[in-house]
Amino acid sequence: MDFYDDVLRELLVAIGAALFVGNLLALLRRRAPASAPDSEGGEVPDRAPLARTLAYLVVGFVVAVWGVASLAAS
Repeated sequence: MDFYDDVLRELLVAIGAALFVGNLLALLRRRAPASAPDSEGGEVPDRAPLARTLAYLVVGFVVAVWGVASLAAS
């Protein structure tokens, strides 16, 4: 394999892992109600939709595993 194939596979792992971790953190931080004010009196941003977050979590996991498998196969 040449350099660019390896870089593409590594980017696939990095993007998939970032998508997985980012959505996992969004899922873990869903506990506050959307309309409750925060400690400084401002509004809390809307919570991430559960179905979309879970879908992106699964997509990120699949892409990251696929990238790792591609790296291991080369």
